[in-house]
Amino acid sequence: HALWVYAALLLGTTLWAFSEAGMNAWRLMPRLLLPILLGIWLCTPWVRRKLDETLRSALATRALAVSVAISAIVWLASFAFLPGLQSANTPRALSAPPAQAGTSDDWKYYGRTPAGDRYSPLAQITPQNVQRLQRVWTFRTGDMPSDAETRNGREFNFENTPIKVGNSLYLCTPHRWIYAIDATTGEQRWKFKPETNTSANAYFACRGVSYYEKATDATCPRRIISTTADARLFALNADTGQLCPQFGVQGYVSLREHMGPVPPGFHFITSPPLVIDDRIVLGGWVYDNQTVWEPSGVVRAFDATSGALAWAWDLGKGNPTAPLGADDIYTRGTPNGWGAYTADPQLGLIYVPLGNATPDYWGGERRPFDDEYSSALVALDVRSGEERWHFQTVHHDLWDFDLPVGPALVDVQTSEGVVPALVQSTKLGDLFMLDRRTGQPIAAVEEQSVPTETAPGDHVSRTQPRSVGMPTLAPPRLTESDAWGATPLDQLWCRIQFRQSKYDGPFLPPSQQGNIAYPAFDGVVDWYGVTIDPVNRLLIANSSYIPFRNQLIPQADAIEKDYIEPWSGWSSGQTPPKPKAFEYAPQYGTPFAAHVKPWLNFLQVPCNSPPWGMLTAIDLDSRQIRWQRPLGTTRDTGPLGVHFNLPLHTGIFNIGGNIVTAGGTIFIAATADQYLRAFDEASGKKLWESRLPAGGQATPMTYLGEDGRQYIVIAAGGHGGLRTRAGDYVVAYALPSDTGRTNATTTPSGSAHQGMYAANGTSH
Repeated sequence: HALWVYAALLLGTTLWAFSEAGMNAWRLMPRLLLPILLGIWLCTPWVRRKLDETLRSALATRALAVSVAISAIVWLASFAFLPGLQSANTPRALSAPPAQAGTSDDWKYYGRTPAGDRYSPLAQITPQNVQRLQRVWTFRTGDMPSDAETRNGREFNFENTPIKVGNSLYLCTPHRWIYAIDATTGEQRWKFKPETNTSANAYFACRGVSYYEKATDATCPRRIISTTADARLFALNADTGQLCPQFGVQGYVSLREHMGPVPPGFHFITSPPLVIDDRIVLGGWVYDNQTVWEPSGVVRAFDATSGALAWAWDLGKGNPTAPLGADDIYTRGTPNGWGAYTADPQLGLIYVPLGNATPDYWGGERRPFDDEYSSALVALDVRSGEERWHFQTVHHDLWDFDLPVGPALVDVQTSEGVVPALVQSTKLGDLFMLDRRTGQPIAAVEEQSVPTETAPGDHVSRTQPRSVGMPTLAPPRLTESDAWGATPLDQLWCRIQFRQSKYDGPFLPPSQQGNIAYPAFDGVVDWYGVTIDPVNRLLIANSSYIPFRNQLIPQADAIEKDYIEPWSGWSSGQTPPKPKAFEYAPQYGTPFAAHVKPWLNFLQVPCNSPPWGMLTAIDLDSRQIRWQRPLGTTRDTGPLGVHFNLPLHTGIFNIGGNIVTAGGTIFIAATADQYLRAFDEASGKKLWESRLPAGGQATPMTYLGEDGRQYIVIAAGGHGGLRTRAGDYVVAYALPSDTGRTNATTTPSGSAHQGMYAANGTSH
């Protein structure tokens, strides 16, 4: 009778699974895979022989086999309906870039130009020949996390995008070592290693350096501008790597002046300063969620030659750019701009993406100016620092939805003609298209009602702005049936947690019961932003989909349970103690600590179904999705952290940006499966991929070498938060040359030798 019962149970399970998940193979997998395997096992001879050899038993076996076949066919057929490469509109041919005399192939800014579009006018590599790309050199920086940093859970991220000036690449490592290397051969020119104490830093990252040139400066006419991990600004001679002595004090400018108490590790700069119009403009990263009244989010500009302070924009003052007295400090705890800035030199405007007043998950202590500028884009005059306009993307942000990167600039066609615009990406997945002169929306923005229940002592905005005139990258709302797992048991675990948690979309305020946060602080689109092809007016975005769970814990309870240590505030003169684990945010000075962690089941598998990563192209003229496809595989992930090397095309979590070239090719690494890939800009089709020696959680860049070849370069050093393989590699690719050049690995000392990763990348 067991065989009859199981045959009926399997058919019933298949009908139930189809009613909940439809013909979606990933959602059907936890519902059907193990029941099908169990059915197959029951049909095997070594099981059937233990039953009686009657006709009734034989019929039951056949019935079960039919049930297994039906269930298996339904599941296997559902793979044909998986989200694959989808085109929502009739593809249009891409335009060739207009001929531009004297166009430079230099990559002098994080996004190649101040506009931050990450578009290259180079067209040597095309969809027709990209399959021939080969790895031509690999540079090793020697900068790896120490054993102590690994033991203490420090996050080590090689997120650097090199800049290229002339035939030199300039880059920085997580510990802020600066290198100049030959752009054609990968050989080291010089190295600068600032002396810093990073023992208190919980986070190591440097996304890039900046370049400044002044021909009349006889001592340092060409400069590399960067910062240290202990908040100092410095300038190096780009030709020698020596400090520029007339900059600041022997090459350094302290960024702690007028900041008040700044404990070690509480303030430094992760993104490259913006250098424009003889100004070095920067904000800074603060140690989020530790306490109220953390160091100021002031935005400052320094003279690029002398290092003298040119202006400071402190939004907490009545006159934000008024000079400070000798003993004054910048307003503490204000929203900070920690991401890469962009600029329009013709308008004389810098675009600063702001975060939140600390901490993120409690807003009861925030001041009116905090709420006005939290998660806002601000346009500042590059010469004076005066504000021209600001636009807020989230009101009274309680979710850490800060703007992590400046907008990409592009001119768009409207009913009133061509308008200078910008597109601001957000962690929510919204894309705001604004007139970059005024900050007024070009694509419609709508205030939508959101949940208003909040923790005692806090308040919440009744509406939130959503960009309804542009396609969204935001995920659909979760339901209980969206709960996922590799097996029925871990899927059940996720369903139980869904019922135990509060969930009502992305703007449900944090609660003591515990919420599902989706999207969460890591965002749909994070610090890498989006890419824009200004010729074809296409926006290219890679996005991730990882739900989190968060919970507010009364301070006394968090201390009693030893999640955090007691602290009596800034007046005590003591440094705020670090949390026992990264997932606990102390939020000292507020009624609640916060617990924030990814929503994973006991197999450490996400509780939402794939796809977990996507690549999308959006037409900025029609404001419609041109094509969309899952990005990445499970090649380097698996249950319980075990890598089974199964490259399931689920789309995967990604951190790092993409670039696009005039040749019609998109390049991106970013994914947790450690590949650099090329895609056809017109269709979204994958054209080529190469295995990287470590995680490629950075944005690539491209240029022409002295040998006339177009190079694609990516930093491959992994990401501690994404848990990809750590490394110290900078890898360059180019089309084959008839010069007989050998593939080589270049060491920090500058010598070339054949190495493990010196072989050509694998093309598929």
